[in-house]
Amino acid sequence: MSIDVFTGLEKTPIYYPPEKADVYYPETDGTEMGQNSIHFWFINTLAQMLELFFAWRKDVFVTGDIMLYYEEGEPKRFVAPDLMICFGVKNTPRRVYELWKEKVAPSIIFEIASESTWQKDISVKYALYERLGVSEYYVYDPERSYLPNPLMAYHLKNGEYEAVETKNNRVYSPLLNLELVDDGLTLKFFDHEKIEFLPTIQELAAKERIAQNKIEQLEKEIAELKKQNDGN
Repeated sequence: MSIDVFTGLEKTPIYYPPEKADVYYPETDGTEMGQNSIHFWFINTLAQMLELFFAWRKDVFVTGDIMLYYEEGEPKRFVAPDLMICFGVKNTPRRVYELWKEKVAPSIIFEIASESTWQKDISVKYALYERLGVSEYYVYDPERSYLPNPLMAYHLKNGEYEAVETKNNRVYSPLLNLELVDDGLTLKFFDHEKIEFLPTIQELAAKERIAQNKIEQLEKEIAELKKQNDGN
């Protein structure tokens, strides 16, 4: 579920537990906003790749669709980025992300453009992320139906976003130290140090199956050779 900046429209009433805190910050805004399967797949795939890439780091938090509250005492001031990467905070699960407690704004945010979100992705959210100090902002249009370019990149400079040109459908992320690559079908991350793309969970699983099959085949061959030797 992707939740936009609060617009003032009427929302489903939310129960605020009186004993937990004077101000309660819920995990959702009380509405049910469905994702299409494309949107869901991209958010999860990108998040999984980056979680694996930063698995050794205890100070990098990768998450998506989490309620990000940016003004203390104002539970209506929120946004839920499709994917955000926060450097300098503990890599532990959170119910919500409260900016005044974390004291660290997300370093990088990705939004996956869709028919219902693309206009806010490049206007309302653009302005908000710029104001919050998000260093890198990327908007990707997997359906190639809404944005001027399928991959749009913005880097913060002197407190304002500057559009970063994509060359050959590629753009470099200084904070990730990875190159974002739009291959026409999906968005990938290229690691120049290892000279390879970050693998997806599915690709890792396929490699593991191939390796396991090779091990099983070798064990069979060894067992057969042992059987032949014992016969001699």
